[in-house]
Amino acid sequence: MTPLHDPPRFPRGFRCASRHVGLKASGLDLSLFASDVPATAAALFTRNHFPGAPIILGRERIRAGRLQAVVVNAKVSNVATGEEGVEHARRMGRAAALELGVAPELVLVSSTGVIGRRLPIEKIEAGLVGMADELGEDPRLGAEGIMTTDRVPKAFSMEVGGATLTVVGKGAGMIAPNLATMLVYFFTDAEVPAPELDALLREAARDSFQLLSVDTDTSTSDTVAILANGHAGRVDAADFLHGLRELSVRMAEAIGRDGEGATKLLRAQVTGAATAEEARLVARALVESPLIKTMAFGADPNVGRILMAVGKCVDCRIVPERVGARLQGLEVVRGGAAFPFDEPQLRSLLAGDPVDIEVELGVGSAEARAFGCDLTEGYIRENASYASS
Repeated sequence: MTPLHDPPRFPRGFRCASRHVGLKASGLDLSLFASDVPATAAALFTRNHFPGAPIILGRERIRAGRLQAVVVNAKVSNVATGEEGVEHARRMGRAAALELGVAPELVLVSSTGVIGRRLPIEKIEAGLVGMADELGEDPRLGAEGIMTTDRVPKAFSMEVGGATLTVVGKGAGMIAPNLATMLVYFFTDAEVPAPELDALLREAARDSFQLLSVDTDTSTSDTVAILANGHAGRVDAADFLHGLRELSVRMAEAIGRDGEGATKLLRAQVTGAATAEEARLVARALVESPLIKTMAFGADPNVGRILMAVGKCVDCRIVPERVGARLQGLEVVRGGAAFPFDEPQLRSLLAGDPVDIEVELGVGSAEARAFGCDLTEGYIRENASYASS
C-alpha cells in the first residue's frame, strides 16, 4: 500500500472549515470545502427511488463537470421534503457561493441525518456567513463537521505521481451498495479532464464503495464526488487510478469498521468465481449475512454459516465439492465440507479485528473483496432511537 500522509493534508488550492450552527445539540454540524479555482468534477449518487433534495440538485450540477466547493450539513438529510426541500438545497448552495464569491452552479450540496424533516435552512444560511475566513488546511476538521452516528472523523491523503489526493468521508449506518449511506469527497491537484475523472471514479468505486455493506440498506443520500483543480498538472492515468483505488478501499474499510455498534471490520475475499459479477455477489452475501456478522461479533467459529451464505447465491455458479474456505487464515472448509481446525485457536483469532473470510469457488478466475462489520446490540440501540436522539 502507498504510504499515507500523517496527518492527512489537502492538495494545493483546497481548504475547509467547520462550524456548529445549531443543527445538533452540540458539536460541529456544517462543513465547507473549497478550491481556489474551479475544478473538473465527477460524482456518483444513490439509486434509491427516494433521493434527497441535494441529490436531485447534485445530478443537475454535475452535468457540467465543474465544481469549486462542497457544502455539507449533518443531522437533517433533507429527504422526502418535496419542492420546498429542493429550494432549501438551492438556498444552501447559494449561501455557500455568496460566502466564497463563486457561482452557485459550482457548489455541490449534501445533507445527512434524519429523513423527512424540514432543513433548518435559516440556521445554515446564517452559519455560513464568515466561514470563508476560517478555511484551513486540515481535512479532519471537515470530516468532523459531517459526522452523524460516526464515532471518528475519516480523512486520508497520499502522493500520486507528484500530485496529492485527499479523501474525506462519513458513514456508519444505512450502508449498502448503490451506494451506501456515505458522503465521500475526493480532492486532488492533479489535472484530469471531467470525462476521464468520471470513468476513474466509477472504476475505483466498483471494487470499494459498491462492495461495502453495514446493514444492506441503501441510503437516500449517497454521494461520492471528486474535484480536480489541476495545480499539479497531469499525472499518469494508471498511477492516479491506483491511488484512487487505494484511498477508496481505505475509506470503505474505515466506514465498515465504524459501522453503527460495530466492534470490528469484516472482510470477505472470494476467488475462483465464474464471473466478476458472481464474485461480487458471493462476497456481498458473506459480509451481509446477519449470522456471519454475529459469528464475528461473538468470536464463535460456526463455519457452516460460510457455506450457507455461499450456497444461497442461487444465481451464481457454485459447485459444492470445489468450494474451500479460510477464516482468519485457518482452513475451515475443503471440498465443500467442514475441515477440522483448532477451535480454541480460531476463537482467539476471531476475537481480533479485522475478521477475514476467504472463499475459493474453484469454477473460474474472477475475484472480489467486500467490506462490512459485525452485528452487535449497539446497532439495535442506535437505530431504535435514531430519530429521537
